[in-house]
Amino acid sequence: MQLGRLLVNAGLISEDQLSKALEEQKKTAEKIGSILIKHDYIDEDTLLKFLSKQFRVPSISIEPQDVDPEVVKLIPPDMANRYEVFPIRRKGRTLILGMVNPGDITAMDAIKFATGLEVEPVVIAHSKMKALLEKFYKVTKEIRSVSDVEEPEEEEFFDFEDDADVELEEEEEEEDFSSASSQPVIKLVNYLISNAVRRKASDIHIEPFEKVLRVRYRIDGVLQQVAEPPYSLKNAIVSRIKIMTGTMDVAERRVPQDGRIRIKVDGKPIDLRVSIIPTIYGEKVVMRILDKSSLMLDMTQLGFEPDNLQKFIAAIEKPFGLVLVTGPTGSGKSTTLYSALARLNKPEIQILTVEDPVEYNIKGINQVQVNEEIGFDFSMALRAFLRQSPNVILVGEIRDSETASIAIRAALTGHLVLSTIHTNDAPSTVNRLIDMGIEPFLVASSLNLIQAQRLMRKVCPKCKEPYEPEEKLLREAGIDPEMLKGGTLYKRGKGCQLCGFTGYKGRIAVTEVMPITPQLRDMILKGATSDELRETARKEGMRTLREDAIIKLKKGITTVEEVLRVTAAI
Repeated sequence: MQLGRLLVNAGLISEDQLSKALEEQKKTAEKIGSILIKHDYIDEDTLLKFLSKQFRVPSISIEPQDVDPEVVKLIPPDMANRYEVFPIRRKGRTLILGMVNPGDITAMDAIKFATGLEVEPVVIAHSKMKALLEKFYKVTKEIRSVSDVEEPEEEEFFDFEDDADVELEEEEEEEDFSSASSQPVIKLVNYLISNAVRRKASDIHIEPFEKVLRVRYRIDGVLQQVAEPPYSLKNAIVSRIKIMTGTMDVAERRVPQDGRIRIKVDGKPIDLRVSIIPTIYGEKVVMRILDKSSLMLDMTQLGFEPDNLQKFIAAIEKPFGLVLVTGPTGSGKSTTLYSALARLNKPEIQILTVEDPVEYNIKGINQVQVNEEIGFDFSMALRAFLRQSPNVILVGEIRDSETASIAIRAALTGHLVLSTIHTNDAPSTVNRLIDMGIEPFLVASSLNLIQAQRLMRKVCPKCKEPYEPEEKLLREAGIDPEMLKGGTLYKRGKGCQLCGFTGYKGRIAVTEVMPITPQLRDMILKGATSDELRETARKEGMRTLREDAIIKLKKGITTVEEVLRVTAAI
């Protein structure tokens, strides 16, 4: 129930006073409590005691000299002023939050999103809150969640009905269509998107379960739960996202749908690739965030060790041949290939790409998107490319034997071809191509280099702590302690504002680079196994993914647990 109605029911203000206060709120966007106190409809002490009793939370009085500056940094100034909240102190994973209205669920959810902490409210008087905000938080412009989607100026307090009150499915659907355009749903969806972008998440998952709606962000490759919005809004939220794509059918909930949203967050253009699938409890939404401004095209910053970078650059600077980057989804393959194209992108070089979909637009490069619905696939695009006289061709992914065959023949006829393929490591890629039906002599003569890679989280530089693990534990984990001598090891950070209290901040590539040498070509022609190719490649200087990860561990970039999570012992 709204605060004003609670006060009327308690006999502390009259209906007339509430009506006048609400009218003023529409014009000024002030909090209802501030308006009531300003007009002497209720005194500050009475309101403070009422809120403390009503919501069963303590009231406190904190002086500016008692404030911890580190705790103040947990909440951005615009958010503190907007919601009229103030961080009192932190207890482990819990933030003691001063509020003028402890019933403001919207404010508490927003603070949970922003800090990643649980919130424990306490009541602060309006005058005290005003003094604290003026001293520690300079008033800044109001938060704009998504700049090209209309946002109401005033903050409202909403009481969402439990969906158990809805009797008929038809009635529920009819309500969803209208509520999808209501301000609370628009603001919630906008905030989920803008907050994910600010926290540098790669995707947003909105998942319905029985009586629970869960929102998770994938940050640095790991999913983190950030919210549980009101379950009664699950269909309205999905409908709102469909409306934002402009191409999805809002009424269709039985089949998967895909779409795209183009927006601006804090002035930055952002592309969202939206995928919706039906589950037994409703529609599940995944929005992949593509932020061109965060695309790293400098190969020296991707995580290559100097010798591996030298091998990779030598392979892509050859006038012809095939370079393959391999790894699972989300291992940074596209970023590596875009970085290679950025290095090769010169006025005298003609570059064509075929992708599904085109993730980032790069000036000076001709990019083509496949369209399976009309039969325009990778193989058709490649055949057309060969008539365009390109120097460099990028194939988004080799998925079938036809695409692989055309890509290899293009590499043999004077074109440099870059592509990705899904295999676990570099040596096994050779047999994967042969299994697709490509003759061994074509594989051997076309390949320049195969690179396998993963993305590994970096330990937070602000809260990391050095330590010395026991040799026995390292050996049990498949790590030779001798390889770590001379380095400083760090365990997961204890958690701070910089890393969102995860102990990790950012990611770095771990690579396994295998140039195709004359000896390896001979072995491929003779039908050597993956294990035989791996053994020879290691003798010639190739490091496995695990060995490359251990170098990062020795440098203090990551942790033992992250090395074990991302790489397998070989």
